Amino acid sequence: MFSIKACPLPDHALLRKYVRADTYTDCYRTQAQHEVTLTEFVRAFYTTWIFRLERAILKWAVAKPSSDDQASRLADGSIDHFAAWQVEHRSENQLLLTDFHGRTRSWFMTVPADAENSEQTVLYFGSAVTPVPAPETGEITPGRGYSALLEFHKIYSRVLLYSARSRLSRQLP
Repeated sequence: MFSIKACPLPDHALLRKYVRADTYTDCYRTQAQHEVTLTEFVRAFYTTWIFRLERAILKWAVAKPSSDDQASRLADGSIDHFAAWQVEHRSENQLLLTDFHGRTRSWFMTVPADAENSEQTVLYFGSAVTPVPAPETGEITPGRGYSALLEFHKIYSRVLLYSARSRLSRQLP
């Protein structure tokens, strides 16, 4: 899992519009040793064993069920809603999703590793958490559970990206 690195958001990242003082954003990257499309990356990400656990929790906790078939359809662009997320923006190599509350964003991007070696792909995954007014004071804050869950989120993001890359490697012909 040490191959998953925190990094700055690329300048052209769809998630960049959420980089501001009152919003948490992160970005992680890894490299696949083969060519990977955005469709393949998103499908692999949402069908890993670890994300299937999150999907089960979402089904139970917020009545947002989902399936591997729906993950594949989100990945290929044939649906715009999946579990607790909906597509905010999609391009050829990026996907930006927002949760049903509009509080968090999940972002994916694939790019060739370098101009000379298009057989390798850099996989990016990032998140944003937008603040909300506190009910008691109206002060803009990240939310009650934010601080407690932030360190878990950072580790979980790395595990998810590692699991997606591993799944993609196992799917090689």
